[in-house]
Amino acid sequence: MSTHNRRSAIKNMVAGSAAVVVGGNMLSSFTQPGEKETAMIKFKGNINHSVCRWCFNDFSVEDLCKAVKQIGFSAIDLIGPADWHILQQYGVYSSMCYTSGENSLTKGWNDKSQHARLIKDHTDIIPLMVQAGYKDVICFSGNRNGMDDETGLKNCVEGLQQVLPLAEKNGITIHMELLNSKVNHKDYMCDRTPWGVELCKRLNSNNFKLLYDIYHMQIDEGDVIRTIKDNSQYIGHYHTAGVPGRHEIDETQELYYPAIMNAIKEMNFKGYVAQEFIPKAKDKLASLKKAVEICDV
Repeated sequence: MSTHNRRSAIKNMVAGSAAVVVGGNMLSSFTQPGEKETAMIKFKGNINHSVCRWCFNDFSVEDLCKAVKQIGFSAIDLIGPADWHILQQYGVYSSMCYTSGENSLTKGWNDKSQHARLIKDHTDIIPLMVQAGYKDVICFSGNRNGMDDETGLKNCVEGLQQVLPLAEKNGITIHMELLNSKVNHKDYMCDRTPWGVELCKRLNSNNFKLLYDIYHMQIDEGDVIRTIKDNSQYIGHYHTAGVPGRHEIDETQELYYPAIMNAIKEMNFKGYVAQEFIPKAKDKLASLKKAVEICDV
């Protein structure tokens, strides 16, 4: 997992590394020669579906846009402004934006030395999001590095309060992601729902929410459905993946996603649920199609 996670993906993007552009060939494998195109899913309309870009880096952004449209949904998570024009060309929505900056998972709002950089990143991206018609941008707490929870909360509040007025004025929601510190992101501070909820309460803004990653929170705290129901007002976005392994969300893993999705639906959730699993199967798009089918309750 250490070589197949979002931290590595972000580093690659920051370094300007080129993706392996084999998406065209892989997309053609989704429709075998002589066959009709795979039928679109007839969605029930209760869950807004998306997929995280980094999990499908074997595809170009253009080919991933084509794939999601072929499956029948039209949103992609975790894309920065450099690629928004491609999404717009294909009528695909950026359901969770990256800023143009570093987007570091380890150096975040809990560190005052990072505030100037983060404030600039967010004040730069919000006008671009308004122009593009996007509403949601991700952020991270950063690692503890010996810091206690209370100091981390105070530092996050101090920094985020300097960008939330601009977000509120423009209808932009900033989402801090909950990540597990047991397996994938050692020392990450926002690794428990109660800590994230306390941050939401202190900020007291409808434009700050949690990105509840189901995979990560199953690892660090479990009790996913109860947690979702008890804290739904603080959750603005969801990510999925299978536990253990972060692969497909099918019968090979321990979470039962139809029940989790039903709980989300019961909370009258209007945001997005984005697939963030790393496909293990050879046919990656078939895995993606199956995942959104599983989650369409």
